[in-house]
Formats: sequence, C-alpha cells, structure tokens
Amino acid sequence: MKAARESWINPGLALLLCCATGAFCAWLRLPLPWMIGPLTAMAACNLAGVGLRAPPGSRQLGQIVVGTALGLYFTPLVAREVVSFWPLLLLGGVLAIFLGVLGGWVLARLTGTDATTAFFASVPGGATEMTILGERFGARADRVALAQSLRILAVVIVVPFALTYSGAHGADLYQPAAVPLDWGRLAALLAGGAAVGGLVARLGMPNAFMFGPLAVATALTIGEVPLSSLPTPLSSAAQVLLGCALGARFERRSLQSAPRYVCGVLASVATTIAAAAGFAWTVATTWGLPTPTLVLAMAPGGIAEMCITAKVLQLGVPLVTAAQVARVLVLITTTGPGFRMLRGFRTGS
Repeated sequence: MKAARESWINPGLALLLCCATGAFCAWLRLPLPWMIGPLTAMAACNLAGVGLRAPPGSRQLGQIVVGTALGLYFTPLVAREVVSFWPLLLLGGVLAIFLGVLGGWVLARLTGTDATTAFFASVPGGATEMTILGERFGARADRVALAQSLRILAVVIVVPFALTYSGAHGADLYQPAAVPLDWGRLAALLAGGAAVGGLVARLGMPNAFMFGPLAVATALTIGEVPLSSLPTPLSSAAQVLLGCALGARFERRSLQSAPRYVCGVLASVATTIAAAAGFAWTVATTWGLPTPTLVLAMAPGGIAEMCITAKVLQLGVPLVTAAQVARVLVLITTTGPGFRMLRGFRTGS
C-alpha cells in the first residue's frame, strides 16, 4: 500500500488548502483571489519543504473551463472586430521573441548562465514546451523549468495587482454571449471541448486543453449555436485548480541549489514585464486602445492565467485572448528554427 504522502491524501489536503486560501483572499478582496491564493499557498508550502502535490489533471480541468468561458465572448461581431487587429496580434508575437532575447541577455549577464539555457529560460512560451525544446539544443532542463515557473508566478502576481490598484478594473465593453444557464448544454460543451483538447494533445500541441475548448466554444458562439452561460462558481473552481497546479511546480531543493540563479531570473522577469508594459503603452497610444488591455495582451505570462485575469478584471477579454494565443503560436513555431539559425550565424556555419 502506498504511503499517505503518495496517496490521495496529499493532493486532497493540497486542494483543501487551496480552496481555503482562495476564499480568504476573496474575503480580503484581493485581485484574482481564487488563483493567486492557491498559487502562493502551494508555492510557500513546497518551498518550506512540505511537498504538496496537485490533484492529477487539475491544470487540464482548469484549462477546459477557462477555454470554454473565453470562447463564449467571441460573438460574430466581436470576432470580426478582433480579426481586424491582426497586425497588432502579429506585432505581439514579434514582441514576445524580443522579450525572450532581452530576458535571456539579462539572465546570462547577472548569473553567468550559458546563452542557450538563459534564452530558453526566458522565452515567454509554454513552460513545458520551452523546457523540452531547450533540452534538445543543449540547455539545462532543470534551470529552464525553474525559470519558466518563476516567470509565470511573478507575472500572475505582479500584473493583476498592478492593474487592480491602478484603477483599471471594469473597463471592458465586451460581454460573453447572453444565454441562460443550461446544465445539459454546458456539460455537452465542456465534454466536447475536453475531447478536442485530448485530440490536440495527442498531436503534441502545447496548451491543448486550453486551445481545444477555446476553439470549440468560439466556433459555436460565432455560429450562433445555442449554448449555455458558465456560472461564476465553476470559473472560480477552475482558477483554484490552475493556481494549485502552478504552485505545485516549486520545490525547495531547486531554490536552495541556485539562489543566485533565482535572483537573476526574478530580475530578468522584472525587466521583461517593464519592457512589455512600455511597449503596450506605446501601441495603445498609437491604436487608440485602452492601455490596461494592451498590458495584459502583451504580458509575458501564461496564456490561461493572463486570459482569466482579463476576464476577472473585465479588460478586453477577446483581444487579450487572441493576442495571447497568437503569442504562443508564434513562439512555438519560430523559437526552435530561429535559435538554430541564430546559432548557425554566430558559429559561421
């Protein structure tokens, strides 16, 4: 029989802790309480050596709900408006490449990390995908994984707090499709999204359980197929699962073995957040769009986390979602070939 630590008791206690801290942060009226509460609680406990684990499939379940909720915003009118911003979406993808180069340069200069590891540790793409891709090119997988987790942790905490206390809450003119709650249709919608997400995952696509449900819900909403609204408690539960899964990535031994590297990563992330915010302000001024919406659209965080932040703070959900999806797609398709070409150029081959 498995020890209690390796049984359902460990993730059960982790989930209970996450729900309690989420509720406490909501009572304190903190921004994004149901995600930030569980995320910080899990990270703090694991960095203290407790060793909590997230329930199996928690991130995937959270992404299914979040992807479905975001897809409900893409009515035909909204979809046409978002498509009209395609130059901005492409520009955001190019910015993400620049942020990876900038962050990698800062990290390498501050910590002496080799250029390959520093670059893949700093590219704001999928954490798992960048770790695997970096390992193929000779980067240290453990350092890349640690840096990517720290990046998401820092961005998820800093950006929502900064936007909330800057008074940016509630500026969104977009609303999800106005349909009543129908539990049968909602269950079918979530199941369909999960099935497509599973299929996409088998094809090796990153964030499959985010993209699959998002694509299904978006296609049905654009097609004006009667769906269902998504209740707030279900959205909050998804945030708890995402926060729990993210916080579970941290281990005490990782930070103890490389304190200088951790400090360098945090400095690198701070630099890229500032650069992305400055770029977002410039683009917002040029395009005549709300700056807070562009900050979220350009933020180097996880796609699910930034999109749910936009939803909770009511800041241009469709545009933020489209920009974050475009960023991930651009990075996944160009990072490997671009790095190979750059390395070949530097070596003269």
